[in-house]
This record gives sequence, C-alpha cells and structure tokens, in this order.
Amino acid sequence: MSKTLIDFIRHGEPVGGRRYRGKTDDPLSEAGWSQMRQAVGEHSPWQQIVSSPLLRCAEFARELGQQRRIPCAVDERLAELGYGAWEGKTSDEINAAEPGAILRYRRDPVHCRPAGAEDLDGFIARYRAAWEEMLARYTGQHVLVVAHAGIIRMALAQVLNIPPGSMFRIEVAYAAVTRFKIEGQGSDAVASLVFHDGRL
Repeated sequence: MSKTLIDFIRHGEPVGGRRYRGKTDDPLSEAGWSQMRQAVGEHSPWQQIVSSPLLRCAEFARELGQQRRIPCAVDERLAELGYGAWEGKTSDEINAAEPGAILRYRRDPVHCRPAGAEDLDGFIARYRAAWEEMLARYTGQHVLVVAHAGIIRMALAQVLNIPPGSMFRIEVAYAAVTRFKIEGQGSDAVASLVFHDGRL
C-alpha cells in the first residue's frame, strides 16, 4: 500500500505585518525570511515542492528548491482566500470601521464574509482540485506545500471533516508546519493528520 506525506508550511511574516492580506501580494519581511529558514533548517526530506503563486510563498519555495535541488511547482489554486474589502487592512482598522465584524466572520464565514470576498464554496472547490491532483501526481512521495493559513485550514477541514463554517477557528502560526499522511490511492485512500502547527 502506498504512503504519501504532505507537509504544509505557512509563509512567514510579510512586509507590513499582520493584516487580512488575501490576494494582496506583499513579499516576506526580513523577519519572515528568517522564520522560514529557521523552520526548515537543514531538513530536506521532500521529493517535490508545490507553492502558492503569491510572493510570500513562492520566493521562499524557489530558494529552497534551488538550494536543496528539489523540483518546485507553482499552483495558482493554492493562493489565499480573497478578502474583498478587507484586503490589506489590519484587524484594528476593520473593527474601527465595522465593530464586531471580525468575530461575526469567524463565527459564520459563509454568511458574514467581507464585501467582495471570494465565495467560500469556490475557494473549497479550487483547493480540493489542487489536493486531488497532488495526490495523483505525487503518490508515494513526500511533498512540501508552501501556502497560507486559509489553505492549511481548508486542508485540516477536509481531512478531519470539519464544517467549512468552523475552519476559521483554527489557529495557524507563521512558518508552522502541518503534516498529513495519505495511505492508499484514489477513492480508497485515507488521509490522517500527523501533527499541526508544529516544527520539523
């Protein structure tokens, strides 16, 4: 029986610090680069790297791939969830303009999302398509996915059967690693969480 390992690592701190960034394409800050390099250290168990197209993920993924001689692919479907009117804003800025909006969103992201935000069903569909393609293409391999908190929450929701409306209650730290083990192939495959928000 085949066994596939998929490690997700969230990007480090971007330039501008904590914000609802979504598709806003800020690169990593110096602190963010340091967080990512420290998180990976000398580890190099992967046969493939797959990255979000956004700079805060893709630039590190390419550097790591070049240094460790690991193939690196970019998948547009692994971009962060789009936050519409909240893009680029801090929590304080959002709460000042819309008191209580963030807590309402975290309680019910299906019905209380920001104006112009990406549809959650569409986000789920594009993530699942990327996941299924990775499992088909990299069966039996150890893969590193460099992505975002929203993507990692979606991975956890899918594997653990968490309702999409509850996934924003999962914390994901900068440069933290989440590992999944997938046993078997196709419709018979079983995915398990090995650890979340950890270190290699």
